[in-house]
Amino acid sequence: MGRIHVVGLHCAKDEPQFQTEAHHYCAQVNGDLLQCVIFDGNTADANLIGVEYIISERLFNELPEEEKPFWHPHNYEILSGELVAPGLPDIAEKALMSTLINSYGKTWHFWNTGRQFNRMGQQLPFGAPRLMWSFARDGEADKVMLTERNMRMQIDQEQKRRDRQSLVKDAHPQHGVDTLKGQFPNAAADPPPGVHDSHAADHEQQRG
Repeated sequence: MGRIHVVGLHCAKDEPQFQTEAHHYCAQVNGDLLQCVIFDGNTADANLIGVEYIISERLFNELPEEEKPFWHPHNYEILSGELVAPGLPDIAEKALMSTLINSYGKTWHFWNTGRQFNRMGQQLPFGAPRLMWSFARDGEADKVMLTERNMRMQIDQEQKRRDRQSLVKDAHPQHGVDTLKGQFPNAAADPPPGVHDSHAADHEQQRG
């Protein structure tokens, strides 16, 4: 994999209502690690707002337990069609997503620019970086933000969701799926097929 542009949505782990569109420009370090710089857009005036490291399930499982809470799961982003790779043909995009199934990301945002949707922002990257998180249920992402992103970038998210259902069989339960459960009053009660919290799955096995 060469350098690639992917677009997703992030929310702050400590303040889930703080959400932003995130344009990732990534390079593959090796088969288990990607490193990405994150901008608030894909135009010449876009600002650098953060970084994300993406690791495989294998590397995540080797992390110390105290480190794992910094890493968010990716399966919902992929299977829901929320994560996209602009400019790639559909077949190539799906192939890319298949390599990211079961992966995890560690994301820090340094600058709330407020660029999107005319939100209040900062003129400079003040304060401490914010640990960002991923969504796990339909209705967690701000509807206006998601709809505007999809319209502006001409993304048929529902079609992408349908096209990616063949990846569900490869999805494993992930750590952190339920981290923000209950934080979004309008969200679906349960994640979609292929998105499961590993602790919840362990509990169900014990009950069975």
